[in-house]
Amino acid sequence: MSEDPYETGMRVRREVLGDAHVDRAVARTTEFSRPFQDYITRGAWGSVWSRDGLDRKTRSCVTLAALTALHAHDELAMHVRAAVHNGLSAQEISEVLLHTAVYAGAPAANAAFAVAQRVLAELGEPAAQEKEGG
Repeated sequence: MSEDPYETGMRVRREVLGDAHVDRAVARTTEFSRPFQDYITRGAWGSVWSRDGLDRKTRSCVTLAALTALHAHDELAMHVRAAVHNGLSAQEISEVLLHTAVYAGAPAANAAFAVAQRVLAELGEPAAQEKEGG
């Protein structure tokens, strides 16, 4: 018997985003937001991220590109962290954002680079650290 899409979604969501992030999202769930939380857990995580067709590293690349194009900065920050967790290096994230600039525009990529650099710096990535005396 196959696993329930909600249970699969919660498992995959925790594996990609981490327990702390998912626990915060669950704790903030209200009656108002419960249908949306259920939808993304079942749909995004339980039905799409759990598929075998792409590995998680590739899914992270696609997600970073899409979120950049949509100017979805809060989601982008979360998925930069997930991309690192899924094995992308800072250099690979930079390449995804640069490639996205060609198709989604320089302003979108410029904002995405700022978000990604902030997150990577928070994670201690040396390439994202500002040089002293700039």
